[in-house]
Amino acid sequence: MKKILCLIVLTGLVCSCSGSNNSPDDMTSKLSVIDVTHERSSIQSTTYTFTINVTPASSKTITVDYKTVDATALAGKDYTALTGTLTIQPNQSSANVEVTVLKDSLRQPDQTFNFEINSPANAAIQGTGKAVGTIQNYGTYLPIDGTGYAGATSYPGMSLVWSDEFISNTINSSNWSYDIGGSGWGNNELEYYTNSSKNSYVTGGYLVIEARKEVKEANNYTSARMISKDKKTFTYGRIDFRAKLPKGQGIWPALWMLGNNIGTTAWPACGEIDMMELLGHEPQKIYSTIHWGAAGGASTHIGDSYSLSSQTFNDNFHVFSMQWDADKMSFLIDDILFFTANKSQVNGDYPFDKPFFFIMNVAVGGNWPGNPDATTVFPQRMIVDYVRVYQ
Repeated sequence: MKKILCLIVLTGLVCSCSGSNNSPDDMTSKLSVIDVTHERSSIQSTTYTFTINVTPASSKTITVDYKTVDATALAGKDYTALTGTLTIQPNQSSANVEVTVLKDSLRQPDQTFNFEINSPANAAIQGTGKAVGTIQNYGTYLPIDGTGYAGATSYPGMSLVWSDEFISNTINSSNWSYDIGGSGWGNNELEYYTNSSKNSYVTGGYLVIEARKEVKEANNYTSARMISKDKKTFTYGRIDFRAKLPKGQGIWPALWMLGNNIGTTAWPACGEIDMMELLGHEPQKIYSTIHWGAAGGASTHIGDSYSLSSQTFNDNFHVFSMQWDADKMSFLIDDILFFTANKSQVNGDYPFDKPFFFIMNVAVGGNWPGNPDATTVFPQRMIVDYVRVYQ
């Protein structure tokens, strides 16, 4: 009896020991695949590398089938379809499959396709076995309908002294630089201004300033604020902007000017001329305003608004103009006069007899327009056909 009990105990110990010493080779390796996001190139194909991870690595050779599947991106048009079988050698912890995304310069929403693995040998699939390839379309070709008010090319007694028609392939750095940052700009704005081609670019003879919903540092939106400070400054004359404006709650496009002496004469003493501002929730209405006052203090301002009788400023191009003389500034929309600011209305120091520079920007959110809401669609674009100065 004692011998039998001893044999049973020994047998149990042997079973217990063998059960607690499974090697990794006895465990089924799991295969998982990782999403890939890349910016699409406008000049050459882009390689998207999908990584299949093996956990844990196996002493056996693993095979797994793979294929690409269309989503919003289409095989043959956006990427090259791929099917096959991947062999993962023993003790490898990962292997790659490369998918070719075709070049395209069209600015359009991001597109996706799926990469799927199935039918593994000597392994099992972890999760769905699917990964998403995201194609970021930041090309600078954007089809634009130029329909709208054309504007004049000359005025009696005046000559064209400067213009930017945006006909080159890039933004002219001799004319424009950028304000950059996301500090709220004194108005609790939400955007981060960049000099990226995602936010400003030229296409087919037009300048595009694009506000995007994307995270940049502490900001949830990006946009551009282009300035001609110390490059192109003017005093008096007729100024024409031809533009099509964005719309939507919290969207705030502006075509405006500041005194070029702002570096030494703080706002509002430097003067501000708002040729056009629009609040996105009122897309049929624009405002023109002038600001002045003591340096570093509150501004005094006068202005007026103009509303279209039908449609919105997002539907067609319009010409926003100012006739700037020594004793007054007159504001026009499509050559219709709607507001005049006289020198006699400006108390204190008169700043509007000095050089001013241009600013073009699309703000997102802020004290005046309020913030975007669920109805606001991104991206939003202000499209400028030209800016011209006659004297």
